[in-house]
Parts: sequence; C-alpha cells; structure tokens
Amino acid sequence: MLLMIDNYDSFTYNLVQYFGELG
Repeated sequence: MLLMIDNYDSFTYNLVQYFGELG
C-alpha cells in the first residue's frame, strides 16, 4: 500500500515537472 502511494506520488510529481516544463 505504501509502495502504491509512493509510486502514485512520484507519478504525480513527474506530471507536475512535465507540465512545468511545457508552461
């Protein structure tokens, strides 16, 4: 469960970084 949360958190963080670069 913790791994899933951590992976989701990392995925969300990557999306923020990705859109940050686009913006």
